[in-house]
Amino acid sequence: MLHCMKEHYVTVQSRGTIALPVGLRQRLHLDEPGAQLQIIEREDGLVELRGVLPVAADQRWFWSERWQAMEREVDEHVAAGHVTTVDGPDALFEHLDHGLDA
Repeated sequence: MLHCMKEHYVTVQSRGTIALPVGLRQRLHLDEPGAQLQIIEREDGLVELRGVLPVAADQRWFWSERWQAMEREVDEHVAAGHVTTVDGPDALFEHLDHGLDA
């Protein structure tokens, strides 16, 4: 349920283009590469524009440069064989206990 709606008016240019206000584009991340608008034409004549991002907003953290650097670091450890495989949670805790005692 929408609690607060902001109203914007834009002019439709002769070629059918519109310009979205800067603040709206920034708030909805529509100023980022790959962002698109989904256009929904309803039977009652209402036209809805919905922002569609190549990466969902709640998943953006994963694609940050910092997180991707950490992912690459882990990939390097795995490729170098610096990993331990255990068979279940009990074996994991046993491995951790022995690793702390050493």
